[in-house]
Formats: sequence, structure tokens, C-alpha cells
Amino acid sequence: MAFRPRGKGRGGARKKRFYNRRKVCRFCADTKLQINYKEPRTLKYFITERGKIIPRRISGACAKHQRTLTNAIKRARAIALLPYVGNLD
Repeated sequence: MAFRPRGKGRGGARKKRFYNRRKVCRFCADTKLQINYKEPRTLKYFITERGKIIPRRISGACAKHQRTLTNAIKRARAIALLPYVGNLD
């Protein structure tokens, strides 16, 4: 392999810098929203169609609320308000 110096005039493609907008935790922003295991309608936005819990970097929840979300989803699954597994069709 030959050494190729990086430079502007070498014709190499430069990588673009990609900045994501910082996601804001919806539970911190709106204090009226509560995480409750008895409300599967609000919890279903945080699980995939396969039944997996959506990670914090995708959902935008802060660490504190992601932990309570996870516990609420697990409690709702235990009493059969949410499925453990999504549709297997």
C-alpha cells in the first residue's frame, strides 16, 4: 500500500460533519406527563413493533426518565398490559 497524503487538492472526498439537534426529554419538558405502568397507551411509543424497549439515544429521554420508563414497561408486561413480543407474522 502506498502512502497517500491528505490534502485539499488531491481529489479525495471529504467527510461532512454531521450534527444532530439535541433531543429534549419530553417528561422533563412537560411536567404534566407522568410515567405510569397502568397507561399502556403512553408506554407503547417507547417500544418497537417487535416489543423491544427503545434506547435512550433514540427516544430522547433523559437517564432518570428512561430508567422509570423501563421499569414501567416491565411492570406493564408482567400484568399483561403490554406484550413481551410483538407480532411474529
